[in-house]
Amino acid sequence: MDNLGQQIYATIVKDDRWQLFLSGLGNTLLITLVAVVLGVLIGALVAIIKVNAVYNRRWKWLAFIGDIYTTIIRGTPVVVQLLIMYYIVFASAKTDMAVYVAALTFGINSGAYVSEIIRAGIMSIDRGQMEAGRSLGLSQGMTMSYIIFPQAIKNVLPALGNEVITLFKETSIVGYVAVADLTRVAEMIRSRTMSPFVPLIFIALIYLGIVMLLTWGLRKMETRLAQSDVR
Repeated sequence: MDNLGQQIYATIVKDDRWQLFLSGLGNTLLITLVAVVLGVLIGALVAIIKVNAVYNRRWKWLAFIGDIYTTIIRGTPVVVQLLIMYYIVFASAKTDMAVYVAALTFGINSGAYVSEIIRAGIMSIDRGQMEAGRSLGLSQGMTMSYIIFPQAIKNVLPALGNEVITLFKETSIVGYVAVADLTRVAEMIRSRTMSPFVPLIFIALIYLGIVMLLTWGLRKMETRLAQSDVR
């Protein structure tokens, strides 16, 4: 027990190492937040293009590009995409830009999955609603924006929430491009303290706590949306 206490002290308290964990957590959350925003924007755009291609042949070529994008991104490991972005696409970028390169990579990766989630949500809406909107004088874009899309987002919120949680956990690989995220910091401290498990258990508890917080927030959001349906 004394040895365990010493390991905990050396891991968290000694030399203010808790600040390193805090900094690593900040990088992890920053990458996740930027990636979520980019992923939703890209995913929504690709999903709308693919759905519009069903109604309008002029969108077919854009839908084809969207298919290529989702096939490539979903067919290759995210760690390979991260290495390509950092060492090839942004090879001339400064080292301190690695966090933003990682966020961009995860945003592009997430967008491919979000696009299929949103597309499935849009396709789940009764096709008659599109026809009803058009009969009321709304354009196809207005009908999609004001009638179809809001309902689709509500339907796929649980799946989008799962994607956010998955994305948050996947950021643990950014150490491959020298980003000092939570996992990378734990490995650095573990090498300094020679503690075999305390740093890893500590960050595992942090990841678990944040995932539980995200899950709770998503459930509260779903409950509020369900209440609005009843009203």
